[in-house]
Amino acid sequence: MSRQVSQSPLFERKKKRLTKAEIAVLDDEVRRICEAPEIGEAKKGDLTGVFVHKFKVRDSLYLLAYEYDEKEVFLLALGAHENFYRDLKRYMA
Repeated sequence: MSRQVSQSPLFERKKKRLTKAEIAVLDDEVRRICEAPEIGEAKKGDLTGVFVHKFKVRDSLYLLAYEYDEKEVFLLALGAHENFYRDLKRYMA
């Protein structure tokens, strides 16, 4: 079953800053999430309902925050670990 993918404005802004090679890896990771959304780590507390999937591009570790249901995967945020959760909480508030 394929899920529809939606992006938040925050995710779109972060994605624009990536190179073509980084976007290609990101697209592969998004496909993996659509196929098996449970691969991300479920968050607790303020971020209940949010999942974070970690992946590497070259030597950099990226975090991808998303929510999902049966029909849709909603991409919330993308970035390096530094200040990622702080910015995500601010965006979700």
